[in-house]
Amino acid sequence: MKKITIIGAGNGGVTAAYHFAKLGNRVCIYDQPEFDTQIKAIKKAGGIEAVEAINDVEMTFAGFEKIELSTTSMEEAVNFSDILITIVPSFAQETIFRKMLPYLTDSKILIFMPGNYASLVMDKVKKDLGYNDLNITYADAMTIPWACRLEGEATVGIMGIKEFIYAGVFPHSKSKEVIDLMNEFYPLEVKELENVIESGLENINFGGHPLIATINIGLLENFGKQFNYYVDCVSPATGRASAKMEAERIQIGKGLSLKLRDELEMMNSIYNTHAESAYLFNKSSVIHGKINSAPTSSKARYITEDVPNILVPCFEFATLLSLKVPIIESVIHIASSYNDDDYFKTGRTLEKMGLGGMSSKEIMDYVNL
Repeated sequence: MKKITIIGAGNGGVTAAYHFAKLGNRVCIYDQPEFDTQIKAIKKAGGIEAVEAINDVEMTFAGFEKIELSTTSMEEAVNFSDILITIVPSFAQETIFRKMLPYLTDSKILIFMPGNYASLVMDKVKKDLGYNDLNITYADAMTIPWACRLEGEATVGIMGIKEFIYAGVFPHSKSKEVIDLMNEFYPLEVKELENVIESGLENINFGGHPLIATINIGLLENFGKQFNYYVDCVSPATGRASAKMEAERIQIGKGLSLKLRDELEMMNSIYNTHAESAYLFNKSSVIHGKINSAPTSSKARYITEDVPNILVPCFEFATLLSLKVPIIESVIHIASSYNDDDYFKTGRTLEKMGLGGMSSKEIMDYVNL
């Protein structure tokens, strides 16, 4: 039994709180006071329910689990446990972290799901705010374990779970200790990556979200959730474009001396499938095909989270390595136009990750310490 604090009460956060409690752990769930709907509901219900079915489609891990503490007090949440798992959109991670800082101690382990280089960004924030003597350990998971969605107040539907996930640890010297700890309470195997940059580059949303959402924006905005995103938005042509962007990611990995897994290998492994192409995986995935669910605008997280926090770092690494990545760059330009933003500046740049002015070798030496 562990004491675990979940930061964030969205789809992933509520599901995590439920599943960790189901495995016998003592769980606290936190969200900010301005987003307290689920916190109030969980407190009132005494816990979280996972439904058996949604629209006659069978879900997994159904039941009800008690949650020990539901709170909008960051101090209470941080003091509850030394294991703090943050499951919020990447653009909210820094805001959350700044609220954590006054209560953090050296004993705390901060796990971000997904990480998207959060450990590097937060460690820079920590230093910039004068907490240089605070020695926090971070872990960046490449994704969350579940395919899930909120089904109401204090209620989730869990469509399925991956076979395993990968995570990187910063500082790297704590890697084995943290991965071993995560494997003591996670509902699936957590596999160790070489470092947190590899974790960011291996995020499985790289190909499946920003490019496909950007290409299909007219369908998404005009028809809402009337179709299945993975089945209906993926086609042979989008598959070919995704493959070219995937090749750009793999080339970036090579430039950083990382042997990245290709998207098809990763998807087949973590979902225990045998699809012959990423296109066919999306068309045939039992988990992803269970429910019609799709973004409804360019403001959806598939663009606003994944473009600035997955694609922009890729572009930054490519620029440092003098590599051309036209598909990645094009998606960033188009998404920036959609949302009247400049993700090249507002996204996760090397400077924001505390890597500004470093060579590629210096960066890899830094994250491998």
